[in-house]
Amino acid sequence: MLKTLYTRLALGLFLLLLLVGLLYGFISFYSLKEYNASVNQEIHRDLASNLVADRSLVNEGKLDRGALKELFALYMTINPSIEIYLLDLDGTIQSYSADPAKIKRNKVSLAPIERLLADPDQYLVLGDDPRSHDRQKVFSVTPVPSDNSPEGYLYVVLRGEEYDAAETMARGGQLVALSAWALLVSLVVVMIAGLVIFRLLTGRLTLLTRLVEDFEAGDMSRRPAQTWRSQRPEVKDEIDYLGVTFDDMARRIASQIEQLKEKDAQRRQLVAQVSHDLRTPLASMQGYIESFKLRRNRLDPSEQERFLDVALQEGRRLSRLVDELFELAALEAREKKPMPEPFPLAELVHDVVQKHGPEADKKGVTLTVTGNPKIPLAFADLAMTERVLDNLIGNGIAYSPEDSHISIGLGEADGWPEVCVMDTGPGIAPEDLPHIFEPFYRCDTARSDTSGETGHAGLGLAIARRIMSLQGGDILATNRDDGGASFCIRLPASAGGD
Repeated sequence: MLKTLYTRLALGLFLLLLLVGLLYGFISFYSLKEYNASVNQEIHRDLASNLVADRSLVNEGKLDRGALKELFALYMTINPSIEIYLLDLDGTIQSYSADPAKIKRNKVSLAPIERLLADPDQYLVLGDDPRSHDRQKVFSVTPVPSDNSPEGYLYVVLRGEEYDAAETMARGGQLVALSAWALLVSLVVVMIAGLVIFRLLTGRLTLLTRLVEDFEAGDMSRRPAQTWRSQRPEVKDEIDYLGVTFDDMARRIASQIEQLKEKDAQRRQLVAQVSHDLRTPLASMQGYIESFKLRRNRLDPSEQERFLDVALQEGRRLSRLVDELFELAALEAREKKPMPEPFPLAELVHDVVQKHGPEADKKGVTLTVTGNPKIPLAFADLAMTERVLDNLIGNGIAYSPEDSHISIGLGEADGWPEVCVMDTGPGIAPEDLPHIFEPFYRCDTARSDTSGETGHAGLGLAIARRIMSLQGGDILATNRDDGGASFCIRLPASAGGD
């Protein structure tokens, strides 16, 4: 079976050479035959007129038929390759030098004779062969007894029966054998040269195939030990380009597999964290409801109210976690896409601060907006940006102590509008700061909110980072020198200006 490219190329080359050889032989045979006929007619163009003059066939203006018979006998002996015919003005054969038993025509066409007489330099002109009903051959002709008073034509077939027999014998003998050997040797030499060239070309493809097989059989998460660049550092043609492209593809595949492994590990960790975070409020809510059911008759109305309030608070907390999970999943899957538009970021900040005013007043936290309100227009999704500001200001209120202060600063960084939410809480531990935007990341020494949820960054910051990434913006978290944490967001500026 033809399993390799080299074998298929070799077979294709063999068939191509065979076809070329046959075509070359066919063309050579017919072109050589026509060439020989043209040369023969050129050499013997004046043969008929020379025969009339040399053999004195015309005597006193008349054709000497006795001399003509002697001419027939002479040329049948000394030059059997030509045949001589005497024609009348209609082309009817009057006499001839050929074997009478082989004459098939009584008359030949005058059209080729008239064409050759009108233009002796015209080649190739073929006339009727009296020995065949359909064959034509080269000839020489002259009017007799003269051009001025012709009574007929001396018609000389230059390649007669004897010539055909000799040519057939030559083709069937040494000439054919020599031609066949020459063609065979040529094909063999070209075939060997072609196979060597194909081996040189397919050798690199074999190398590339081996590299691909080694990569497939090995650990695809690791870059292959041998690469195309390590063996052929220069890119010279399409095969080298294909090898370099495979190197790049293998590197990307290894990197993507490694990322998939990291994502899978993160997914497992996230599932475990989600299970814990959902189980905690669910267990608390279930515990309070079961306690209320068992002790309902022994609890006074105020205790019953407290049990129901705690259960309701845990239910809301559970509902909020589920909503955040769905929101983060939709953002990761790009189901929620931003619809950017230019808007004044300063006005949005004031609206969000006013919305969180009652919550801040309840805890005794003061919210103030500082900085330059004339910052450039932001080009982002208004609702998504409001969602981020809600999260940052809400977290600031939750993690700030009572009777503290939160400052929301407006500014500009590298031409981009910027908003920073700065609280006066405990800040973020330095070792936890790089992980603060990871979903469900738990800080051992992180700040705690008033609900008692310690060491939990939740999903809000992960959602905020994903929203900013989708909008082409950025979000940063730092600790302030005078205490507390600072969260800054930057958005693309509108091309329309301020």
